[in-house]
Amino acid sequence: MTITPNLHGVFVPLTTPFAADGSLALDQLAANVVKYSHLPLSGFVVTGSTGESVMLTRSETERVWAAVRDAAPAEKLLIAGAGADSTAETISRVCRAAQIGYPLALVKTPYYYKAMMTPAALEAHFRCVADASPIPIVIYSVPVYTGITVEADLAVRLSSHPNIAGIKDSSGSPERAGQIARQARDTFRVVVGSAQFFAASLAAGAGGGVLAAACVLPELCLDVFHAHTRKDHAQRDSLQQALSAPARTIVAKYGPPAVKYGMEKRGYHGGPPRSPLQPLSAEAAAEVDAVLASVLTSTLAR
Repeated sequence: MTITPNLHGVFVPLTTPFAADGSLALDQLAANVVKYSHLPLSGFVVTGSTGESVMLTRSETERVWAAVRDAAPAEKLLIAGAGADSTAETISRVCRAAQIGYPLALVKTPYYYKAMMTPAALEAHFRCVADASPIPIVIYSVPVYTGITVEADLAVRLSSHPNIAGIKDSSGSPERAGQIARQARDTFRVVVGSAQFFAASLAAGAGGGVLAAACVLPELCLDVFHAHTRKDHAQRDSLQQALSAPARTIVAKYGPPAVKYGMEKRGYHGGPPRSPLQPLSAEAAAEVDAVLASVLTSTLAR
């Protein structure tokens, strides 16, 4: 088995740009990757929640994976969002991601049959996928979208599997992230998905974050992380205060359409979301404009 890439630092969960006719805009995606790659980001998560993965066909997903692989520099860690409700389909997708050249796969919890997604069912699913996968997998717990939470005790049990590299915990609970980090095997990594609680999660033991806010404000997310790594906790917490408002408004309140809108304001290709998601209303856009103006004229002023 190959050495597992290290989940550490700030990762951008890439959005998926669409043209006016709704088709993939892969040239815009590649341009975003090139621009982000000038920053000291650890890598990219491709076709995750922020990438509107559930809106993509299987063929489109694979085209997005290939486009990012071709555009990203070798030093950036690439993680393919490859989860599905079926264990067999998840294995198929993970294997295809490996063929395309991805070293890690992000596997979300199955969620359609919520009442039957017991800890035992989830454990069996992740172990089966890990057994069959040619690359390490990362558990993805995102209850805001799935209604399913991977609790700490389950994550710790799953950490015993050598082909499960870590967990992306988007539950918004620094306490849960810290418990997993403390009790899991030494090489099992915890990254979080909530920028609102990024500093608290790092303080609790998380190794980094896959943050939708980093699509819009990658510099600020990196500043929080680097202040933490140099143990400047006062600066870290001050920067976190600046990050919390855009994370709350852009990501938590309005989701991918607002992330894409904010990216346009920062010079990236955002573009429209895919239906049935709708572009921001004028009122919502004004709210995003205000929160961005506030953070850009203060914390990120150069």
